[in-house]
Amino acid sequence: MEKITSDMIIAEVLMKDKGTVPIFLKNGLHCLGCPSATGESIEDACAIHDLDAAKLVKELNDFFESKTK
Repeated sequence: MEKITSDMIIAEVLMKDKGTVPIFLKNGLHCLGCPSATGESIEDACAIHDLDAAKLVKELNDFFESKTK
């Protein structure tokens, strides 16, 4: 599986697995259905909301890695 990176578009990650929704929500990104989610990178969204993009990306990758075990 391709690693999640901070330059990926939020909607792209959501399309890979809807199970990522709680991870985004837990990290403070609640506007997953808004138009910005379809064109905004994880890094950009985190910068706007003053969130830690590296932490979010790690949690997303941990989620996907756990599914391959």
